Amino acid sequence: MYWKQVFIYVLSYSILWSRSAANASSVGDTVNTTSGLVKGKASSLRSDVSEYLGIPYAKPPKAELRFAAPVSVGRASGVLDATSYSPDCPSNRIPMRQAHLGGPVGEKITRALSQEDSVLDEDCLTINIWTKPQEGEKKKAVLFWIYGGGFSIGSASSAVYDGSILADENDVVVVSFNYRLNIFGFSGAPGQPWNVGLLDQRLALEWTRDNIERFGGDPSRITVFGQSAGGLSTDFLAYSYPKDPIANALIAHSGAASSSLSASSGTADIRESWFNVSSSLGCGGSDAGEDTVSCMRSKSQEDLLTAIASIGSQGLVGGFLPVGDGEIVPKDIAAEAKAGNFARIPFMTGNTDNEAGFFLITALAYSNLTAEQVSALPITLIKPLGDLLTLAGFTCPAAEAAGYRKQHDVPVWRYRYYGGNYSNTYIVPVGSAYHTSDLLPLFGTAPAVTEVDDTEYEAGAAAYMRDAWATFAKHPKDGLASQFQWPKFNALTRSQVQLSYGEQTEASYIFNAQTDRFCSILKLYEGISADLTKLFSRLGGSGGARLGKDLNDIFSQPLDTESSFKKALDRLRELA
Repeated sequence: MYWKQVFIYVLSYSILWSRSAANASSVGDTVNTTSGLVKGKASSLRSDVSEYLGIPYAKPPKAELRFAAPVSVGRASGVLDATSYSPDCPSNRIPMRQAHLGGPVGEKITRALSQEDSVLDEDCLTINIWTKPQEGEKKKAVLFWIYGGGFSIGSASSAVYDGSILADENDVVVVSFNYRLNIFGFSGAPGQPWNVGLLDQRLALEWTRDNIERFGGDPSRITVFGQSAGGLSTDFLAYSYPKDPIANALIAHSGAASSSLSASSGTADIRESWFNVSSSLGCGGSDAGEDTVSCMRSKSQEDLLTAIASIGSQGLVGGFLPVGDGEIVPKDIAAEAKAGNFARIPFMTGNTDNEAGFFLITALAYSNLTAEQVSALPITLIKPLGDLLTLAGFTCPAAEAAGYRKQHDVPVWRYRYYGGNYSNTYIVPVGSAYHTSDLLPLFGTAPAVTEVDDTEYEAGAAAYMRDAWATFAKHPKDGLASQFQWPKFNALTRSQVQLSYGEQTEASYIFNAQTDRFCSILKLYEGISADLTKLFSRLGGSGGARLGKDLNDIFSQPLDTESSFKKALDRLRELA
């Protein structure tokens, strides 16, 4: 009897030990993927987190693959060194002349977002992963990040988007990746597929589905989340692949498929942009047709970027954008949404309280204004213009995206972020929560980016936000309701979640009507978001003073009635 008990004890111990050993993992372990063996390293932010950087998911889109759909990369021989980021995809990045109004902190944030010193190369289609498989769930929920930048700029290698803290504190796997931008991703090239930048995103998601379990992730629990262009890419995903989204939940920050900032107004516009560039490079115009493509493939990436700048197609809203092709992007988003022709998976959406603040920053960045001229700008007039851009370009599209889901019984939550004036996130004096300000607390990277520690209140609010996002990824259907008591979206109830409001570290709730007033009127002004963005870009130009006077005339009276609101929109459209 004694030896039987000993045998059972030893057997039980052996089983437990083997399970622990199987679940244990050395930081940076070599992992076998479809791209080959990859060797990672310990994260510089959290030493218990493994990070794998620059893993190829597609062949370099050069030569005959430039402007073409992405092609899966083959398996490499040997071991891939996944300890540093790949080059960024080519773009005309934000110049830093006046790209901040927030002192040293603002400069560090805008430099981190602009990636002005990073290497650019078309061999950029790579994936980054942060994971901590040695602890927590054996198969963790996955957060798959899509960066923003108006489809014109941006990079997964920004220090703002480091996934280490989310992976360390919230028991999730974080994935980011690069996709092609501007003319390289949305060329309008004759005979080539539209929207290859979005096809890059899909291929990266497929790679994640096929490989993430080897990094401790659960391929059946992938939540796609993105901001700005990444947010509307997230929304596009639901329409592009309604039967096979791969993701089982979506989070769209400051971006919705219905926004007029989301896509080119038509194939004719993007074709015109293509031929403007091809003509400027000596490759012929529209009469040359498909012959322009081979010529454009022979040009260097620097030639193409210079040509883009010469025709004025740069910044956050350039001339090369997703276009409704009826395949990857619906030609009529509203019709598809009303019909429920989208992936009916749990959805969260929202935006910041002062989205337009960052558009002011980029307008100044592309200007030639001196510091004295910047200080003389009519800041008090910029605020109401910014409020309109926030409403038209972000708040109302978010309300619309949430409303369509609610109509088709999809679990949906809506939030609004109010932080932004923390000592380590401040970049603009107009309002508070500017476009992208929610990402620093979400990723927990403000101290690393700015070298200024979080305040106690900021740290609490940021940790709450990260916990909510991770909970949604783990339990998208009911986690926010059961664990955070967040109400599901309802246009008529107090169901909009306020984050980082006042001195709160947790959430509060408001009626959606408090932020959505006049959304029904804005629907009558197609393209008004793009018009307002143009006005922002002109503030830093030679006509900025005159524009300031016109804005003063428009905003001298309160816009508190439908008639006064329409009158202001009509006048602003004339100015644009």
